[in-house]
Amino acid sequence: MFFPLSKILGFFAIPSNLVVSIGVLGLLLLPTRFARAGRALAFASLIVLAILGLSPIGNALIIPLEERFPRWDATRGAPDGIIVLGGAISPDVSSARDEVALNEAAERLTVAAELARRYPDARIVFSGGSGALIYDEGAEAPLALRLLESFGIPRTRITLEDRSRNTVENAALSKAIAQPKPGERWLLVTSAHHLPRAVGVFRKAGFPVEAYPVDWRTRGAEDALRPFASVGDGLRRSDTAVREWVGLAVYWLTGRSSELFPAPTHDGH
Repeated sequence: MFFPLSKILGFFAIPSNLVVSIGVLGLLLLPTRFARAGRALAFASLIVLAILGLSPIGNALIIPLEERFPRWDATRGAPDGIIVLGGAISPDVSSARDEVALNEAAERLTVAAELARRYPDARIVFSGGSGALIYDEGAEAPLALRLLESFGIPRTRITLEDRSRNTVENAALSKAIAQPKPGERWLLVTSAHHLPRAVGVFRKAGFPVEAYPVDWRTRGAEDALRPFASVGDGLRRSDTAVREWVGLAVYWLTGRSSELFPAPTHDGH
């Protein structure tokens, strides 16, 4: 029940979806006796879309997420395992084109391959099913395996988790597969802006991980006042950031995360 509800509510938690829905409602009201309210809603939605799309608000929202966890410190020694979260592959396009189609989060997989070569004894778990509610695009895991093998990573080192639909299930199912032993060190590879939510969920699941941020979308604090050149770029950044902030709040309120805004531990992870 939680998954379908989260997807439905999540649709309206994305700013561009919500603002466009308000604008459409305003247009529908124009032929009615509520035409004045309709004009106000339509006008307001247009203004808000312009602000979200062209102002630096998207950057200002995502920077605190990206800066929450520092780069992983390789001087601490080799990890015992590497958890790679899905979200870097477009399964439907991959299936149609018979090629592994990567999206803007591609670093999750390219960095995973680099880590696998650097630490040949580390176990690798890729966690990625299908998060689609209506159109089943297929699981990412088999496609990730195909790509990792093409990078020269032996199949025997890779364990696939192909049933997870969200971050909560990523954590629970990855833990069941990895069976981490006390004292083992596992890296969690995912987009920098997603790490606060992901780390909180893994901690709640009893799976301590070391954050390995990739896929930064900004240069850092210097981008907090940097506007966007196109409305589409700004809306995409705002949508990404707000989705994560809403996810942090919802996961914490529903007891699925260890903290409201998870922070590094004393050792930086």
